[in-house]
Amino acid sequence: MSSQKVVLITGASSGNGQAIAQLLSQEGYKVFGTSRNPSSAQPIPNVVMLALDVRDDDSVAACVGAVTDQAGHLDVLVNNAGYELAGALEELSLDEAKAQFETNFFGIVRMVKAVLPLMRQQEGGQIINISSLAGLSPVPFVGIYSASKFAVEGYTEALRLEVQPLGIQVSQIEAGFLKTPMMTNRQVATERIGEYEPWRQRALEAIRSYEEKGPGSALVAETVLKVVANDRPRLRYVIGRQAKRISRLRRFLPEGMFEKGARSSFHLDAEG
Repeated sequence: MSSQKVVLITGASSGNGQAIAQLLSQEGYKVFGTSRNPSSAQPIPNVVMLALDVRDDDSVAACVGAVTDQAGHLDVLVNNAGYELAGALEELSLDEAKAQFETNFFGIVRMVKAVLPLMRQQEGGQIINISSLAGLSPVPFVGIYSASKFAVEGYTEALRLEVQPLGIQVSQIEAGFLKTPMMTNRQVATERIGEYEPWRQRALEAIRSYEEKGPGSALVAETVLKVVANDRPRLRYVIGRQAKRISRLRRFLPEGMFEKGARSSFHLDAEG
């Protein structure tokens, strides 16, 4: 078996996933990236792009099988695939809410279930889930996205406890607002309820402003590289000054004070 670490990264055609794939390949890792349409994805030097739809069991099995067929083993899984759905929670249809969870949460569950038998057989491996500040502190008007990331948080913590005795490391990356393609690719709920309009608009404008001022995908990639290179990685890596500040405030501020600050941050106290 080759001593070169083999890494599988979901959602590697753009943004964070693309940056992670580029950096890890440059650092000497054998990298497989994934996209639902790999033929249309921008090529990344020394990265093998595979077809993957994390919502589909057969697609997941085929992708993981392709990695092991070509590389013989799999050392690191980076669960990055996901998207944001905007809208007031009342505006979202159940189908839209389920679709958000199908990708952001159950996509991770499928990937983990597919790779754990390999890692148990190898008696080692590493799983890194790309979570979000939205999984630590809810973001209004992208509430279903926040809910999916809260689910990822709980799942990741429990998974870490269960598989650590088997020699498998589990970590999660929690980034604040980032300047990435996800800014312009954010999906929006089909229904609009007029009463929410002024607050929805102000909140989404605030989110966009924070993203424009935020760091890019390179910060996420550099953090993932540190985690992969660490023999004893931590559970949680909060990245970005804003994310670190909000994480501390969430822990130490009284609930009412924290909520007041959140409402102010997203301009929810202004009159309609």
